[in-house]
Amino acid sequence: MSAAITAPANAVPSAKRRSAKRVLPGFGLTLGYTIFYLSIIVLIPLATLLFKTFELSWDQFWTTISAPIAVAAYKVTFGASLIAALVNLVFGMLIAWVLVRYQFPGKKIVDALVDLPFALPTAVAGISLTALLADNGWIGQYFAPLGIQLVFNRVGIVFALIFIGLPFVVRTVQPVLEDFEKELEEAAGSLGASRWQTFYKVILPAIGPALLTGFAMAFARAVGEYGSVIFVSNNIPMESQITPFVIMAKLELHDYAGATAIAMVMLVISFVLLLLINGLQSWQRKRSGA
Repeated sequence: MSAAITAPANAVPSAKRRSAKRVLPGFGLTLGYTIFYLSIIVLIPLATLLFKTFELSWDQFWTTISAPIAVAAYKVTFGASLIAALVNLVFGMLIAWVLVRYQFPGKKIVDALVDLPFALPTAVAGISLTALLADNGWIGQYFAPLGIQLVFNRVGIVFALIFIGLPFVVRTVQPVLEDFEKELEEAAGSLGASRWQTFYKVILPAIGPALLTGFAMAFARAVGEYGSVIFVSNNIPMESQITPFVIMAKLELHDYAGATAIAMVMLVISFVLLLLINGLQSWQRKRSGA
């Protein structure tokens, strides 16, 4: 009787094997496809950039990347990108907070407008900003009598980079705020914490990694921006010329090795900065116990 109702010995393992099946193929096939795809999209173009730079001797390479025009372009590009990313860090967090915590008429429209820089061509963004901020524009006309020029200088570059980088911070912080437990705020308030203490001690550690991620993405996006900046900057060498414009100028002169040399400097500096930001983000996660 007991033998009749006893399950076969291999029934449980077979059930485990059936439950272990996945919708996607096995690890080996998916890993191979991942490496192949990344090689085509990322590794091969970067390797081509590196090999093209080897056409220059060390003296030629150093002369190209340390030219006064190139150094001035580095300063404008990374300085404006840093300022724009910091501005987006603050105001992007505020916008994400409003979209998550408050209900108001037109909220869905505002939420959709956040993604507009993603969909809008960068050239169109540059033309729009020029129409708004020029001396005869809707906003610029009020600053022109005061002697304040909002475009065709470094200020215009910062405005353009803020515009294209804002969605990265908002869309990175927004889901973290949605998952944040309001009970933690209420508990901090019941223990006598002020609003600032609640934000600094409770909320900020929870959204800190997301803020750093959004900052890094906005900064990286701003460093490589070209389409919108050329419309809001006068592109004067040593003053308001960005590094991508210098690269394009060398390409137009068929100086491909020089263009790749400057691009390699941009790549290395961006990689080091992103590595530092990711390290800081990892430290923040460990510190907050996430």
